[in-house]
Amino acid sequence: MGVASLVLGIISIVIGVFSAGALGWAGGILGIIGIILGALARKSTPAEKRGLATAGFVCSIIGTILCLLMYVACVACIGGLASMS
Repeated sequence: MGVASLVLGIISIVIGVFSAGALGWAGGILGIIGIILGALARKSTPAEKRGLATAGFVCSIIGTILCLLMYVACVACIGGLASMS
């Protein structure tokens, strides 16, 4: 589960950086799933093998925040442009 969390977190970060808001919700959902998997993996693994689960957990949190921030920024930008006309 730690590997899945890490992969979802990295995908979420890539979507957050390179998409212009259209896929922001998808990256946010992937990040949330990664957070859940990372938390479950951290609970179920021994203390000396939690590194991958922790990395996945942190990447998923960063990716989720980044995706949702970019999505909100794009929605605000479109709303601002729509109100100008």
